[in-house]
Amino acid sequence: MNPALSAWNRSEPEPAVAALLSCCAAERWAEQLVAMRPFATEEELFAAADRVWAEMQQPDWMQAFSAHPRIGDRKPAHASALSSSWSRQEQVSTEAAQTSVLTQLADGNQSYEELFGFTYIICATGKSAEEMLQILNRRLDSDRPTELKEAAEQQRQITQIRLRKWLQL
Repeated sequence: MNPALSAWNRSEPEPAVAALLSCCAAERWAEQLVAMRPFATEEELFAAADRVWAEMQQPDWMQAFSAHPRIGDRKPAHASALSSSWSRQEQVSTEAAQTSVLTQLADGNQSYEELFGFTYIICATGKSAEEMLQILNRRLDSDRPTELKEAAEQQRQITQIRLRKWLQL
């Protein structure tokens, strides 16, 4: 068994929840996963994380979204040090982006937040700044219910990546 998963299975509830909040800041999601312990394998945890996320509602999504920095930014409203570090890694492509792309991302982020009421969420891993900008511009044409579902799906993808990183610590 994965040593990190084994230790987490045996940990007290409060630190177990805190560990998961670095992967996804939705408290209800983390609490429900902790209540389902122990998990025999990483795959069981990953599948359970998806099942529980599928049951979450808008308040849970908003809580998770609020821990993400804007694309091209480095300062989320609230996030653990580990989550912030992962965000920097996930957005590494913005470090090499042209100033014009970063300006367009900043403007697009602001328009997105004004339109939808939450931070633009995208699974940035493996995407260039230009690609994230293109997707942002496309998503600005969505309606709010559609965009909430898209952002929740992007959060699910981010969470899966972060769960894998967490288990490799």
